[in-house]
Amino acid sequence: MKRNFILYDDSEIVVVDKPACVYVHPSPGHEKGTLCDALVKLFPEMRGVGSVERPGVVHRLDAETSGVMVFAKTRRAYLKLREAFESHARVRKTYLAVLHGAPRPAQGMLETTIGRKSWDAKRMVVGAAGGKRAVTHWTVLEKHGPLAIVEFAIETGRTHQIRVHAAHLGHPIVGDALYGDAAKDRALAVRPKRQLLHAVQLEFPHPLTNEMMCFAAPPPPDIIFAH
Repeated sequence: MKRNFILYDDSEIVVVDKPACVYVHPSPGHEKGTLCDALVKLFPEMRGVGSVERPGVVHRLDAETSGVMVFAKTRRAYLKLREAFESHARVRKTYLAVLHGAPRPAQGMLETTIGRKSWDAKRMVVGAAGGKRAVTHWTVLEKHGPLAIVEFAIETGRTHQIRVHAAHLGHPIVGDALYGDAAKDRALAVRPKRQLLHAVQLEFPHPLTNEMMCFAAPPPPDIIFAH
């Protein structure tokens, strides 16, 4: 992983453009080569911030999802950022996704609960018992034959929220192995190598100054040229 994935860093935080198919932190079967490994090598002061296993981690992206993330370098920053991300009050997350078809209307908002399926701990579902509130806004940006590029802005940060809500709308994310449409994926001229989801912009208060920070990462080629 090259250092050019760093978008910004100071004494308290580091902001990155996470490459697709890179795990954020170690997990069973993926103990090495994580984003946390790369960051701790660059910024040793991060080691042990938050936890030994997940240094500096205050929010996550799925392994296949690319885009903007912020990590804490100090315990003070970790606590402040965790508070901001858990409250959702001043954090704004915007994503781009390639979907099978375009939701109607072209702009809208979906509010549901999301929780784990009782018989499959890896899969989330709308309306699950004990689920948590999830709010997603969408805007269709472009249509290309059977595909659409859609912007998603989320008020909450539930596990797999955009993937679950896109499927619930009847237009799953291209390449999504859990919630997608494998037959439609196979029918595409260029088969996706991952779920085509990218965290394009992240806005949050700086943990030391409280100033609003905004960072963006342009979408990678597989999303731009998916059509």
